[in-house]
Amino acid sequence: MMPEKILLVDDDSNILDGFRRILAREFTIDTALGGEPALKNIASNGPYAVVVSDMRMPGMDGIQFLNKVKLESPNTVRVMLTGNSDMDTAVVAINEGSIFRFLNKPCSKEMMAKTLTAALVQYRLVTAESQLLEQTLSGCIQVLTEVLSLVNPAAFSRAERARRYIHQVVTLMKLGNPWQYEVAAMMSQLGCVTLAPETIDAVYSGGKLSDSEQAQFESHPTVAFGLLSKIPRLEPIAWMIRNQNSPSHAMDESAPMDMRQAAEILRLTLEYERLIQRGVSRTEAVHTLSRQNKGFNPEFFNALISLDPNAEEGEVRKCRIDMLSPGMIVQGEVRSVDGSLVISKGQEVTPPLILKLKNLLARKMVASEMLTSMPATTLSFVKSASK
Repeated sequence: MMPEKILLVDDDSNILDGFRRILAREFTIDTALGGEPALKNIASNGPYAVVVSDMRMPGMDGIQFLNKVKLESPNTVRVMLTGNSDMDTAVVAINEGSIFRFLNKPCSKEMMAKTLTAALVQYRLVTAESQLLEQTLSGCIQVLTEVLSLVNPAAFSRAERARRYIHQVVTLMKLGNPWQYEVAAMMSQLGCVTLAPETIDAVYSGGKLSDSEQAQFESHPTVAFGLLSKIPRLEPIAWMIRNQNSPSHAMDESAPMDMRQAAEILRLTLEYERLIQRGVSRTEAVHTLSRQNKGFNPEFFNALISLDPNAEEGEVRKCRIDMLSPGMIVQGEVRSVDGSLVISKGQEVTPPLILKLKNLLARKMVASEMLTSMPATTLSFVKSASK
């Protein structure tokens, strides 16, 4: 396990040297002379469990600096050193939730050590909750999605493709809580479980729907919202999914800006996936979306342009079912001998899918080979921001 690092920030090198001497035996300490060098240190050597900053520093004061730390590294516990004249400012900072604790200068070794220990305990609590939410909850949702993909492969293979795209996009955009975007993409087609398989096939193949079928399909985000909004902590994700077909100007303006942006990213990613599946080149798909959504964050379209086709496609080749391995991407539809869709193009191979194919092959219901590729980089479901 990596040691939990602490960053001390002050514009006085003597103070930093003193703290390093008295604390180095108990804690893993780094130091920085001022806010700007500290931010560079966080970017190159972070994450830090705790950041302690002086209040009065030239160029960037302690509150300005620690607010930037909060944005860049939300789980980092922030502590501020203040003089008596800074007391009112310190109280305001604590009330705003930006500061865990503040210490009066001069600060004794005992008080500093006690505060750092408490801050590390707080950091462990915060990160433990984050890991539980990101890994346990996301892992359960992934299992659920794999099961649903076996039942309705066309809808949920679309969700898997969208998840792979959105993973890369939010990573390039350096957005907070990337797991939420991936879960939203994976659950975006959940409402399709209520639709007939032939309706789903028609939708994703570009076929014509009757008025009643079209109405049923258009309601699937609302169905998913009704299911997911009952799960604690998934309310923002459920809101994203309900609004997956709504442009930003049609969303509830009382919703927080970050939620509206997240829903718009999900909508545009799903539209990008739809264009790709219909044979539009990646470059033209991005240009089409950017022309139709000129007011949206250009970083999103730059991230789409930067997607590496090899990361998903790799080298396409025939593969026997008994040679399949998790992480491969199916590059052509797989249908049973009676014409039922078993796997949609672009679906990721998982252990349950391999087992299903082997069982079908044993009954001579599917061909023994299929077109697959191994991505150049196998994507994990959730990439923690701390990695």
